[in-house]
Amino acid sequence: MSGPDIIAECAFFGSSTAWGRVATADVKLAGEPTISNLPVQVINPQFPGGHRPAACNQIGVPLDRSPQQENFNGILGVGLFQSDCPACVALTPANGYYACTSITCTPITEPLDLQVQNPVALLPVDNNGVLLNLPMPPVNGAASLAGVLVFGINTEPNNQLLTAPLGTFKVFTADPTTLTFTTRFHNTPIGFSFIDSGSNGFFFDNPSLPVCGFDAPWYCPAALTAQHATTIGSDGVNSTVVNFDIANAEGLFVTGNAAFFDLGANLGSGSIFDWGLPFFLGRKVFVGIAGKSIAGVTESTPLWAYK
Repeated sequence: MSGPDIIAECAFFGSSTAWGRVATADVKLAGEPTISNLPVQVINPQFPGGHRPAACNQIGVPLDRSPQQENFNGILGVGLFQSDCPACVALTPANGYYACTSITCTPITEPLDLQVQNPVALLPVDNNGVLLNLPMPPVNGAASLAGVLVFGINTEPNNQLLTAPLGTFKVFTADPTTLTFTTRFHNTPIGFSFIDSGSNGFFFDNPSLPVCGFDAPWYCPAALTAQHATTIGSDGVNSTVVNFDIANAEGLFVTGNAAFFDLGANLGSGSIFDWGLPFFLGRKVFVGIAGKSIAGVTESTPLWAYK
């Protein structure tokens, strides 16, 4: 609440927009202690009384409407920030916070501690990040995948990034404001590069890969095509070559599957490289939350760690 108003949020994703009021909830994650009074977004496209702000309607992607439509009951973001919109402390973007009466909503700034939170950052011990471990699907994809999300980094025996049994991972810092790093692709550095488990493919510009015939930017090579790029932390210290594959998107889509390690699309711009969900498949990836410290790690958060 903000005086007589109710706070709501417009959250933009690549394929949908989540709109709804901000409420508090007691949240329990696996065997961790309960987090009390956690700010969360209650997705409801009809709030308040169907008077959604026009700016949120115009972001360009459809609104989330029901768990059945979106295939989820809730979202726990795998991200580098504790609060979901640091810029909203001073700015009022369309994909931000609103003060709502029963008939209208007005953009507002919102303090970090009142914003929707990454609950992992509020755990008493395992609060500095997560480890996401997803299996590799077959070449034609899988209808679903079962993976593991482990809370904390270097806080428990099963989340050690420096020692056995997981081994030694390279640490890649991200820019503390933009959360980006550098990808070198075809000998060209791409400074606006990021990792995003919410993107369903690799999104990058490779003119030598043909795109599909239908009205979409998906790549459709005649056969599975190997690619490689070098990721470099924002501090320039660590780098590694990442090998990946691109398959024919039309052939993947007709399978009816949902998880693909070899799906990619052309962004039409050589200035962005989005390492989407396929990057995570068959790989253990650590996500270090900004502002948190990790025992034994000299690099500052926010950071990624992977092999």
